[in-house]
Parts: sequence; structure tokens; C-alpha cells
Amino acid sequence: MHYLYLDESGDLGHDLEKAGTSRYFVITILELGNLAAKVAIEKAVERTLKNKVHGKRKQRRDRSTELKGSRTVSAVKQHFYRHVAGIPFNLYTTILDKARFTNHLQLNKNRVYNFLTYLVLKSIPLEHAEGQVILTLDRSKSKPEIRKLDAYLLNQLESKIPPQVPLIINHNYSHENKLVQAVDLFSWGIYRKYEEGDQEWYDVFRERIISESMYPK
Repeated sequence: MHYLYLDESGDLGHDLEKAGTSRYFVITILELGNLAAKVAIEKAVERTLKNKVHGKRKQRRDRSTELKGSRTVSAVKQHFYRHVAGIPFNLYTTILDKARFTNHLQLNKNRVYNFLTYLVLKSIPLEHAEGQVILTLDRSKSKPEIRKLDAYLLNQLESKIPPQVPLIINHNYSHENKLVQAVDLFSWGIYRKYEEGDQEWYDVFRERIISESMYPK
């Protein structure tokens, strides 16, 4: 069984001079090889929310239901990682340098997103997968866009995954899925490394990154 969780950081805006537009766009996949690892990371997210986000009873007006890389402070990220440090998992990521790709973004952002998703998936050794490959993405697209993405990925990965192994694709809102929250934290750390030169959080988990590739090369 292969469990894959995907999230992204940054944006696909093409006007790099516009305030708030990122130079880099990052897609990251968290890979888990068994159910026990999946459950353990879910519990780590739950524990972190309970102990570090919701806090003491008198502080429980903050009813945040998810961990988010962009608004989770460093101490909370470190607490989370202490709980997952002993769990087997891998990270795969592709970083789009928009400064070298701007003209293409003006044409079709969805096509670029789909292609980058495929690039990350291609870097994962799924040729010997057994059972099922279950890919879960943060739900951020419309239903027609989701159908196009799913069809594209199924077509592209058909020759990579053994024919007897089903590829199941889910789209969940991050507040509904603890593993999507976990990969959001990691994706944000990779994004910060490139966008701001900030490696504080990235350096904590960098040994878990199996593939980190820039596009275009």
C-alpha cells in the first residue's frame, strides 16, 4: 500500500512585479508505505493541535482545526516533528522558478499545475507498488478542473504503476485531512528556503527529502 499526500506553496501568478506574487511555486508529496505510519502521523497532528494550538482551557477561544505552514510558528512545527521523527516517511518536491517560466503561465495555469504534479509523482518509485496507490490532494480546484487533473494523472501514470495496482485519487479539504496538513507544513518549509532564503524549518526535516528538483532545470 502506498499513501501519497500532496500540497503546494506559493502561487502561479505570472506578474512577478505585483505585490504578493511569489517567485517560486512548490509542489510536495508526502509518501507513506503502510497504514501504521499514516495513523501515527495523524495522531501527531492531533496531539500538536491539542497541546500547542488549542492550548490550555482558558485559551481555547482559538478553535483552529488545522495546522497550516504559513501561520504555524516555529516552536509548534518543532513540536510536531518531534512526534514524527521516528515514523518512516519520505518527501518528494518540485520547485517551479517562475522567473524562467512566466510566459507559459499566462497561457494555462491549470495545465502547468497538472504537469508539475506529474513531475513530482514521476520521481516516486512506484514501479513495484503493491496493493493500492492512494493519492490525496488538497482540494483547491473546481469539479471540472478536478476531473481533468485526475484523467491526466491516470493517463500519465498508467505505464509507471503495475497494471494490477489501482490508482485512487482523492481531493480533501485540508481541515478534513490530517495528512494534508502535515505535507502543508513540509511544503511551506521548502517554499521558504527558495522564496526567502529561510532554512530554519527546512533544515529540521531535510533528511526526509528523497527528491528536490527545480523546474525548468
